[in-house]
Amino acid sequence: MEGFTLSKDLISMSVEELAPLLKNKTISPVELTKAVLDRAEESQDKLNAYLSIYRQDAEESARKAESEIHNGNYRGMYHGIPMGIKDNLYFENKLTTMASKIHKDFISKYDATVVAKLREAGVIFTGKLNMHEYALSITSNNPHYGPVRNPWDVTKIPGGSSGGSGAAVAVGSSIASIGTDTAGSIRIPAAACGIVGLKPTRGLVSTHGVYPLSWTQDHVGPMTKTVKDAAGLLEIIAGHDEKDPASVESSADNYLDQITGDVKDLVIGINEDYFFNNIDAQIEKSVRDQIQSLVDRGAKVKPVSIPALKDAEWAGFTFSVSEGSAIHMNSVLSRAEDYGEDIRGFLVSGAFPSSTQYAEALKVREAMIQDFNEAFKKVDILISPTLPVMPNNIGEELVDLNGKEVELLPNFIRLTGPANITGLPTLSVPSGFNRQLPVGVQIIGPAFSERRVLNTGYAIEQMNPLQGKRPYI
Repeated sequence: MEGFTLSKDLISMSVEELAPLLKNKTISPVELTKAVLDRAEESQDKLNAYLSIYRQDAEESARKAESEIHNGNYRGMYHGIPMGIKDNLYFENKLTTMASKIHKDFISKYDATVVAKLREAGVIFTGKLNMHEYALSITSNNPHYGPVRNPWDVTKIPGGSSGGSGAAVAVGSSIASIGTDTAGSIRIPAAACGIVGLKPTRGLVSTHGVYPLSWTQDHVGPMTKTVKDAAGLLEIIAGHDEKDPASVESSADNYLDQITGDVKDLVIGINEDYFFNNIDAQIEKSVRDQIQSLVDRGAKVKPVSIPALKDAEWAGFTFSVSEGSAIHMNSVLSRAEDYGEDIRGFLVSGAFPSSTQYAEALKVREAMIQDFNEAFKKVDILISPTLPVMPNNIGEELVDLNGKEVELLPNFIRLTGPANITGLPTLSVPSGFNRQLPVGVQIIGPAFSERRVLNTGYAIEQMNPLQGKRPYI
């Protein structure tokens, strides 16, 4: 174990670095798990990333993993890897609060499908991670359990709704994690916290056992330190699930081995009218610089038009509010005061979209799918910023956009939301820094083109956009 005796060495490493060390017994799952748990506990006061920490259970699981590996029963890349789980994923016989007051005592009787798959892969669960209440917004400023804080600047939001997942992975209090994404809730905190976040193609990863927000837009996916970590995690959680009506028949795919970073002749689509409209100047420069670096390595750029995007924000809002209000109807009628103020207002507003408006939103979705499909006949991927603005201070509703104050919520989901409406695979990877905070670049591909999307993200990652920097805490 020489060379890996410091806890900080272990928690800063990626899964792709740790896995071979665990497999060949250079380090122990017990050693790694204790280091991650220690980091979770010592950073909790500053970040508030966890809602529950499972030290006893995790250490017991780590000893079991150590015994299995010692006896030659190595299960794969994530065997012995400690991981916190977002608290809207059901976890058998454990508290699953959805970061809410209403579900503060809810004990799930079964595992979400993704949790069951992770158990089978030998993951060690370190606890449940904080989030925006019911995953219904993007700041992770939780009125019941306190705000999650950005590890790069604890006065700032980490993004949401998977804010605890983003913060924990960034500081090593979880080696990797799983997020949920309805309008950007994986990619937003990934960009804000300087990690990798993948929203897979709709139906590729089961949402069974995940508390719903919008059944037309909900997705589950990896949040990791590196692109290869995300690819390895996707291999575990992807696959058809008969318990999820939206699940698609798909054969197991090897995402990890397809990642080379070769982008020669890759055709990158740029949509100026929507994805590069009203963007923070430094974010735009960072992302365009990354596109140029791909061009320097053999990629090509082509402008594309996606006319239906003009109605994307309205359609996404209509789906989220209508479906979210239907899901929460009984609680809104009987316990409205137990919701946080922002969530209560959002759910009550669900009464306003009419059935006609919902039907019109469905038409917009079909038009968007057609327009994206047409674009992908000309290009291989689309690239844009993940966020058009930088994270603001915790508790503030306005954010700076090139010297003008604008509303945070509609801007934070403006570039991420279209992929939820269309169900397209979308990846956020770090692009660099702005005002000492990370910036994310978003890669969108055709349905089930995860390998292409991940490979493009890996090519960007290989240019070391974060320059080896880590969060301050």
